[in-house]
Formats: sequence, C-alpha cells, structure tokens
Amino acid sequence: MSHENQEVIKGLPENAHRELNPGETYEPIMSPTKVFPEVTGYSVFLGLVMAVIFSAAAAYAGLKIGQVFEAAIPIAIIAVGVSYLTKKVGALGQNVIIQSIGACSGVIVAGAIFTIPALYILQHKYPDIQVNFFQIFFSSLLGGILGILFLIPFRKYFVKDMHGKFPFPEATATTEILVTGEKGGKQAIILVVSGLIGGIYDFLFSSLRLWDDVVTTKILPYGHYLYDKVKMVFKLNVSSLIFSFGYLVGLRFSTIIAVGSMFSWLVLIPLIANIPGGTFTDSKGQVLTFASQPPEIIFKDYVRFIGIGAIAMAGIIGILRSSKVIADAFKLAVGSFTKSSAIGKTEELRTQKDIKMNFILMFIILTALAIFVFLIVGVQVTVVQAVVALATILIVSFLFTTVAANAIAIVGTNPVSGMTLMTLILSSFILVGVGLKGWQGMVSSMIIGGIVCTALSMAGGFITDLKIGYWLGSSPYKQQSWKFLGTLLSAATVGIVIFILANSYGFTSDDYLTNQKIMTKEEIQAIKNNTADQQLIAKYELESKNAKPLVAPQANTMAAVIEPLMMKGASFNWILFIVGALISVLMYFIGISPLAFALGMFIPLDLNTPLLVGGLIAHFVKKSSKDENLVKARYNRGNLIASGFIAGAAIFGVIGALLLFFGVDLNTRIWSDDEFGPQITAFITFVLLISYFIWDTYRAKVDE
Repeated sequence: MSHENQEVIKGLPENAHRELNPGETYEPIMSPTKVFPEVTGYSVFLGLVMAVIFSAAAAYAGLKIGQVFEAAIPIAIIAVGVSYLTKKVGALGQNVIIQSIGACSGVIVAGAIFTIPALYILQHKYPDIQVNFFQIFFSSLLGGILGILFLIPFRKYFVKDMHGKFPFPEATATTEILVTGEKGGKQAIILVVSGLIGGIYDFLFSSLRLWDDVVTTKILPYGHYLYDKVKMVFKLNVSSLIFSFGYLVGLRFSTIIAVGSMFSWLVLIPLIANIPGGTFTDSKGQVLTFASQPPEIIFKDYVRFIGIGAIAMAGIIGILRSSKVIADAFKLAVGSFTKSSAIGKTEELRTQKDIKMNFILMFIILTALAIFVFLIVGVQVTVVQAVVALATILIVSFLFTTVAANAIAIVGTNPVSGMTLMTLILSSFILVGVGLKGWQGMVSSMIIGGIVCTALSMAGGFITDLKIGYWLGSSPYKQQSWKFLGTLLSAATVGIVIFILANSYGFTSDDYLTNQKIMTKEEIQAIKNNTADQQLIAKYELESKNAKPLVAPQANTMAAVIEPLMMKGASFNWILFIVGALISVLMYFIGISPLAFALGMFIPLDLNTPLLVGGLIAHFVKKSSKDENLVKARYNRGNLIASGFIAGAAIFGVIGALLLFFGVDLNTRIWSDDEFGPQITAFITFVLLISYFIWDTYRAKVDE
C-alpha cells in the first residue's frame, strides 16, 4: 500500500469541521507543498463517462417526479470503487477530479428540466413555438459556464475564510467517501446491486406494464364512491426511485411535502367540489359544475395554481432572508476583481490558486457576447431586446449566485426553482416593457430562465466540489478548468435526453397519445376544435385517463405562470395565486418550510406519498438500535441502497425511452381494462421491494 493511501485512511485532520483558533492553519490530507496526480487521462475519461450517465439518469428522474438527485455521492462511490478494484496508486486527487467533472450532470439537469420542457407544453396552444436541441444545449451550456465564472471569485470566502462556520452537509458526506477509500470500494458493489434491482423493478412496470405504477383507494370498498361523489382519493406511486428520495430527504421534509400534497387533495379539492352550486367555464365556453368533474381536473385547473402562488412566495421569502448575503457578496466580488493582481502574487500555494481574475473577467465578457448572439440568432429577438435580456441574465445570476452557494453550504439544498420562478416573473415584466410579448416573449423568458437557473444550480453544486477539494488538498484551478469540459458534455447529453423523452413520453396527455401512436395530432386537434365525432371524443377521454406522460412539475409551473404574463387576453386566476402566497407566509411564521409545503401542494399526490414511506424507513433505521455505531452503519448502507435504486431506476427509464423512441414497444398489455389486478400486483411488489430494502439495510455491520 502506498504512503499516500496510508494517509488517506487516517482521515481528515481534527480541525477540518471546526473554526480555527487564532494563528491556527488547516493542513489538508494532500500537502500543499507536494504535487499529487490529479488531472490524468484516467480521471478525465472516467469523469466524463460519469457526466454522461448521470446526466441522462438525473434528467429522467427530474422530469418524472420533479426532483433531481445529487450525483456527487454515487459518483464518488464509483470512483473509489474503480480505483480500489484496479489498485490505482495515488487515486485521491484523481477521484476528486472524477467527482468534480461528473457532478456537472445533476446541476446542468436541474437548470434545463425546470424551464425548457415548458416550451414543449406551451407548444400545444401556440404552434409557432419551435423547440430544438440547440436551444436546450446552448441555454444549459452558457448558464453552466456563467455559474462557474461568477462563483470562482467567492471560492476563498466560502471554503477558506468561513472555515468551520458552514457545515457543507453534502460535501462532508462526499469527502468521507473519498477518504475511506477501501471501504468505498466495497460499498460500490452495494450500489451496483441495488441499482440493478431498482432499475429492473421499475422497468417491469414502466416499460413492460406488468403492473400499474400508481395504487389508488378506488380499488377499495366505497373507494369509487369517495372518488365520484366526495372527490376524495388517496394515491401511491410504487416506483423505487421516488421512495428512495424519501429515505435520503428524511422524515421531516418528506412529511412536510406529503402533508402539503394531502392538504391539496384531501382538503382543498373536496372543499371546492362540494361548494353548493359551484360552477366554472371550461376552455370550450361550456358552464360546468365542480361536482361533475373528477378530482384530477379540479387539481389541474384550480388547486395547482394555489400551489404555484405558494412556491412563488416561498422563493420571495428565501430571497428576503438572504438579502444581507447578496449585499456582502457583491462587495466581496468587486474587491476580488480589483485586487486580482495582488492575489496572484501573494497566494503561491497550489491549494490556493484559482484561475486568474483577469482571465475570469475576460471569459465573462466572452460568455456575455455568446449569450447575446444566441438570443439574436437562436431566439430571434431585436438588438434592443437582446441587450435588455442579457442585462437581466447577468444581474440576476450574479446577485443570486451567492444565495445558491450559501444555501448549499448551510443546508445542502439549493432553492433554485423558487429563484428561477422569480426570474421568469421579473424578466416577463421587463421584456413586455420593451415590446417582447406573445409566443416569442414566452420563448425568450424561458431561455432567460433556463440560463439563469443553470447558472444558479451550477454555483450551488460547484461550491460543494471546491470545498471537497479544500478539505483534501486539491488544486482549485485544476477543478475550475476541467469543470468547463464536464459542463459541455453534460449540456449535450441533457439536450439529447430531453429531446428523446419529449418525443417518447411527452409532458402532457396529448404528447403521450401522439408519441405512443394511439391518436394522431389531427384527431386531437379536431377534438379541441369541436369538430370530432362522439366516438373519437369517447376514445380520447378513455385514453387520456390511462396516459402516462412525464409530469415535469417545475416546467408545468413555469408554463402556467409565463402564459398570462406574455399573452394579451390570457386569463390567470390571481386570487388562487394570492391564497397560495398567504399559505406560504403562514407556514413560514409557524416554522414550517414554505418551499417544501408548497412543492407538496403543487406536485401530484401519488408522487409525494412514497416520499413519506422512505422518510419513515429512514426514521425507524435511526431508531433501530441503542448501539450508535450500528445505527450509523445501517443508515449509511440505506443511503447507498437508496442511491442505487435512484440511479438504476433512472437509467433503466432512459433505456425504456430510447426503445420507444426507436419504435420498440414492450407493453405486454396483459391487464386490458382491468383496474383491480394491476394495482393489487403493484402494491404487493412494492411491499416486497420495501422489505428487501429494510432487510439489506439491516445487514450492515459496525466495521463497515
């Protein structure tokens, strides 16, 4: 065993997680005065492979359930596992680079899937909107580059000057994995096995359709009565991917999210549906009663907008609470740029070298020019409109960069969706002021939102990488330089995956019906225009109930908000929006996370209830023994299994989408119109999966 590996096993220094005493310095594992292998052909290649794989997996997971899993931890496990199996000497520095490049996947995905799919959704009402690969690719790429460039001046502040003051939960977990190299190698086997189990399990129902993906109370006695008359229904998605998220999130936040969803489905929907004489006018001008509509329609047309208002207010609350951080960060950044030459002369240690500030400024200017050209050529706006849009992107991205980094440093969660929603609303008002409205305004706002969202997501994720490097003794300028390559490949992968998923599943029922060749676009349009016969309408209504499009909750939110702001005459029920905003304010004052509760209100019930299952399992694992070391071992093994389930289910989901994209339909259609059988089968298999999860978790030993 090499001398370096012996140092690694000893662990981090005692003062790694506490504030330093006066005159005390932090010495990382890899000495700043020595040179270690970091950027090699091996580390760059494996990092790029991880970026491609996890970009595809995270994109599918995010569009399916609205949450993007952080790739840093599973990538670190794989990197350590490969180095362990290949007996690579001096692997620590290389593993940091692998993790840093590969982690571009999750952050780029978050920026893309929160905004770009909204254009596909809006395309149904506004056919002039065209979506192509280059819009997705360039908005992701340019936003990612901007996030890297804006964060670099703050690296020293967050990772060195504030040493011991920020907990950095995700960076801590990833660092521990990288440090415990030999243990990580064994853990990689657990990750692979659980990935195969979770992936195959989800593939059996998502592609082969051997059972339903959702179990509802409609199969119980009186379940249909509650559904039809009271408009009350409980739903549970049986995906291994979703309940695994609940395990990682924990009981507190999974409970808040689930309760928010139950508030929408078990309180608000029945309340609205049972208002005596309550009526509404549908898109065809027909006056209908709420009592005649299924719960899903009431949620889609009314309750969902209360959730949107709650999400927007939660974002505002987060920004107001971070106003001092924004102001301090602005002063720090200005100081960093004006003192760049001094920094370059005084900090000679490789562990304190960043890309030079004059290069950062030059790259920011070049990126701004690229965004300007992209807006004119790719979005086709005027020069004046492009200038206004560019200014909005640069100002908002810069101001919110430190908010994102600060959130990751403290709680490990980046409130990027709330900040992006605020960006969309702000940019819409600004663009309308310079004459950019209608469908072209919607495209422009979504592209702006996509760039800003990716920049903020990248800033939050990248500060984690830099803190890991600081603890271990990596060279920051090497992490920063190669981050650009990971961003490029991740952006290209995300563009391809979104294009494939949009043309395989789609993000609306109409998308799904046309992609699965159940109905043509012409038939659907005839139904919308009231020119279809009753037989075709009946077929559409039946098939729509069974459609399984990707839910893309954040993109649906963005589409719902942007349309009334950009389309003259388009309606938006501001009262519902205000009610949701007030709910978030109340949640804040009683000490409940308004963003978590708001997301629960907006995301469909079946995608939130499994989170509670996972959270409960995590809670019981933590209480499973009086031996703290055994509990820690079990909980950590559960983290590995959950990460494997998530990665496996997402990767197999992408495989299923690829098969559909190339015309391979694996649907067995064994259940026909049976509602009871596939749901009972789904519930039984879900119980078996959870039983396996608990059994495997309890196999953990203290020495692991």
